[in-house]
Amino acid sequence: MIHSRVRLGSIFSKPYTSCSRAWPIASRWKPLRELPSGELATFRREAFAPAQPTLLPRGQFFGLPAIQKWFMQPRDDSVETSFNLNYLSGYGSAIVPLEFTRLRPTISAEEAQDSFQRAEAPFQIFLDWTRYTTMKTTERLYLAQASFANLPAALTEDLPTPEIVTKAGTGDIYDTNIWLGIPPTYTPLHRDPNPNLFVQLAGHKIVRVLPPDAGDRVFARVQSALGKAGSASFRGEEMMKGKEKKMLEFEVWDNVNDEANEGFEAHMWDGDGLFIPKGWWHSIKGVDGGVLGSVNWWFR
Repeated sequence: MIHSRVRLGSIFSKPYTSCSRAWPIASRWKPLRELPSGELATFRREAFAPAQPTLLPRGQFFGLPAIQKWFMQPRDDSVETSFNLNYLSGYGSAIVPLEFTRLRPTISAEEAQDSFQRAEAPFQIFLDWTRYTTMKTTERLYLAQASFANLPAALTEDLPTPEIVTKAGTGDIYDTNIWLGIPPTYTPLHRDPNPNLFVQLAGHKIVRVLPPDAGDRVFARVQSALGKAGSASFRGEEMMKGKEKKMLEFEVWDNVNDEANEGFEAHMWDGDGLFIPKGWWHSIKGVDGGVLGSVNWWFR
């Protein structure tokens, strides 16, 4: 077995630092509405056509084969969900995108340094890392936005496309991606160019969603403070490190600002699905223990 501590150094050669923040217990963000039914007609009428962010009925996607095959489900609350390494290691040679961060004690925004790096690497590197890591491990790996186009067919077959993706609109699917990690994980505030169905496969994620105009104000405020005029490209590297990362995270997760009154929040667990319309801003955190797994479809 390849030891991940050794291989990480060869893939990510520079030292990096980062800081993490806890999400507040009390929230002014409103709970996101849940559809009364998971039927296609209900989804099209109440979420897709009016372009409203909506939770599908809880557990709507629990039947996806990946939930049962990729993860070891606990039999009681004393054991946390883990990756099914025996199964997933069979695809360890697949090349996947990995994000590397080295966590350090919190530092001020003025002292912010580069803390983030990406690399393409064998899936097995990530799997080996999960064998020893915990939430307190300072070297973090996140398998983020791994496109179906680059994954083994057997893995993609474990995630058949839901009917609401293929039939709610034109049936055009622009991309499908998987996300695997160990909490804490973080996706900064951004907006997508296409409607998004986001499904949680394992673990607990919190999603905060802002209407287009409210998100515009938050993003513009951060850009103005930085003296920049950047774009909200998805997981742009500038959003994942330094001052911009800290300020975006503060605005959405720490700062009780006016936009919080316009925003929505959803807590997602295994089998839960969330529809995010085109242009709606959102940020996501993976929390609690165990492991995390998600899949999303961008479609029209």
